[in-house]
Amino acid sequence: MNSFKDVINWINSQIPNYQNQGLKSYKPDLNKMKSFNDFLGNPDNNFKKVHIAGTNGKGSTAHLISSVLQESGYKVGLYTSPHLKCFTERIKINGKSIQKNYVIDFFNKNSGFIKENSLSFFEITVGLAYENFSKNKVDISIIEVGLGGRLDATNIIQNPEVSIITNIGMDHSIILGDNRKLIAKEKAGIIKNKVKVVIGEKDKETMEIFKRVAQNKNAEILWTSDLNEFDYKSDLEGNYQIENMKCSYLALTSLKDFNISKKSIRNGFLNTKINTGISCRWEKVSKNPEIIMDVSHNKEGFKYVVEQLKNKSFKRLHMVLGFVNDKNIDEIFKILPKNALYYICKPSIARGMNIGEIIPKIEKYQLNYLIYSSPKEALNNAKKKSSNSDLIYVGGSTFITAELI
Repeated sequence: MNSFKDVINWINSQIPNYQNQGLKSYKPDLNKMKSFNDFLGNPDNNFKKVHIAGTNGKGSTAHLISSVLQESGYKVGLYTSPHLKCFTERIKINGKSIQKNYVIDFFNKNSGFIKENSLSFFEITVGLAYENFSKNKVDISIIEVGLGGRLDATNIIQNPEVSIITNIGMDHSIILGDNRKLIAKEKAGIIKNKVKVVIGEKDKETMEIFKRVAQNKNAEILWTSDLNEFDYKSDLEGNYQIENMKCSYLALTSLKDFNISKKSIRNGFLNTKINTGISCRWEKVSKNPEIIMDVSHNKEGFKYVVEQLKNKSFKRLHMVLGFVNDKNIDEIFKILPKNALYYICKPSIARGMNIGEIIPKIEKYQLNYLIYSSPKEALNNAKKKSSNSDLIYVGGSTFITAELI
């Protein structure tokens, strides 16, 4: 294939992609990923790694760590998902996305193996990232888990410098388990032999699971709750970023053979947007009215959103929301503000939740709502109905913000 568009269209149309299609694309097996990695020459052995799992915050944490390491003078690979605008955002080195020509060449060079073995979207992308980081001789790479941990395609790596599990929430429960203990077991699958693991949440329901797995692996646990003083700030707004910074801080100060000063940590946290290009984390994209784009998409994320909205000053609140079909929206609507006007829409992907499924849930909590055929139509109408002193919040799914930015 000669064009980037053709390659990406082929991957999306021929190969199941969990981000778009959900459960039917999930492959609970690492054998194909291991075979692909062997075929590529095990590129992951050629660079150091930080591995990050968790229900919420793993993407922000990955960007925060990358930013600090860049401030410290290192060449840093960054693998995250999903992307907002372009596929190439998933794979970056020092904030610069992978070149489209590299993606084309990689696919053409390996298309025989890819097609013969029916590799998944994530398996191809992980292989692409690892090879790219190896060929560009990065000093270290920050690897975000796509889904779960134990069986995620990224988890073929065996020797990270440090592992991180940001938190545990009820997300992707159809695949990972219908309670927090089962989900914690899946996330704990990234804990490796004699490798420190940072845990960003300490509660009775999951901590014993992490302790047991870590003990079996002779891995030391670092709990963010043990940080007594923490006065760092970030250019990533949102109250939830405090916990992500704590995870990042403990991971960074655990890295061996890396010279990272407190000044670099402080500057890295403050320059994360500039250094890595992260967006849509409680991001103000407009004034008069103020519009905030945010990728919060589950109950745990919206708890922080609701608390932060309480600290905002506005005349009226407008919330543009859409979801994908594996979310427990009942739990989300239960905690959302009663006095807001809701603009309900569906993201333009197969996995988008139909409006008909949302209406009974939102009516259950007697919230005022309007229905629109697309995120763009919903936001445009929110703008029309807003005064300069109002606030418009846009979220519910990464795919909603991706369509609008």
